[in-house]
Amino acid sequence: MGPQETDANGVLFEHDVETEDAALAKMPVQQAGDAKWDNRYVRHMLFYGALLYTAGLYGGYLSLVSAKWQTNIFTIFLYVTSILGIAAGAHRLWCHRAYKAKWPLQLILMIFQTSALQYSVINWVRDHRMHHKYVDTDADPHNATRGLFFSHVGWLMMDKHPEFERKSKGMDLRDVESNQILHFQRKYYAILVTIICVILPTITPVYFWNETWTNAFFVTVLFHHVCAYNATALVNSALHKWGYKPYDKNMVATEMYLLTPLIFGENYHNYHHAFPWDYKTSELGGSTFMLTTAFIDFFARIGWAYDLKTISDDIIQKRVMRTGDGSHQIWGWGDKDQTKEEVAAAVRIYPKDD
Repeated sequence: MGPQETDANGVLFEHDVETEDAALAKMPVQQAGDAKWDNRYVRHMLFYGALLYTAGLYGGYLSLVSAKWQTNIFTIFLYVTSILGIAAGAHRLWCHRAYKAKWPLQLILMIFQTSALQYSVINWVRDHRMHHKYVDTDADPHNATRGLFFSHVGWLMMDKHPEFERKSKGMDLRDVESNQILHFQRKYYAILVTIICVILPTITPVYFWNETWTNAFFVTVLFHHVCAYNATALVNSALHKWGYKPYDKNMVATEMYLLTPLIFGENYHNYHHAFPWDYKTSELGGSTFMLTTAFIDFFARIGWAYDLKTISDDIIQKRVMRTGDGSHQIWGWGDKDQTKEEVAAAVRIYPKDD
């Protein structure tokens, strides 16, 4: 069920587009329409959130004053795998089908995604597809027009809006629901989370380098999860409030380059909403901080990832020219945005008139 419905305002896949520069013919940024909707907090989620954040901050304190360096390195490793599980797995592979993966890579990504403690992949994909299809409307689970707190973490502590409940029933999830690895994860999610998120991260530091149980639990489990969640949540909150819109100024989604080291390239969010099926989620390839793209490229070289989708320069340029906010850098020599001063200042070796 594609987003060509009259009340949809975003694309999911390449076959959903309606213009030559990969957009919908009409794509208004719809604001939240139900101002009287009661933000009904779920009490046990409020308690869980407060407890997790408090314990996570304590874990951060322990990482500074008492945890061994091996424990801190191990926590960073867990953070990286969690972000990769969300970014390369749940997001680019399964939600947007930006590339394909053989079963060993799918298994790795499923384990990594489980370690992020952000619900099963199938649930994650449902919410994110709703976000793209009905972006920043009442059907968007973390609708940014309801405020920064709501889009960052509050949406997890409240009942879903009736528009989300109604429209999510029509969301096509057959591709992920028929995936045996993802079906296994959802069926045994509680067991997998207990093992992957709690037991293994706790006993590993205690067994291998004689860490205390307190440090192992609070640093590698709780501090790690608070950091990983808040990093990925910035995409829903900060990147729908501040930043540039080089590809489509009509969208709420933005780009903030400073966040690249934290979320490994997921911060080029205006580009991503313009071209959600690009496996790079940006114009950039793999580099030091574009770790997710480099990760996918590595597995493509060994044959575990294949059919990687990206966007041609021609389509990107047409979109930038038509809907960009003017913040996009020039493509190169001779671009129409290049100033006379830049041309005059350039040093040309062995020049030849064209």
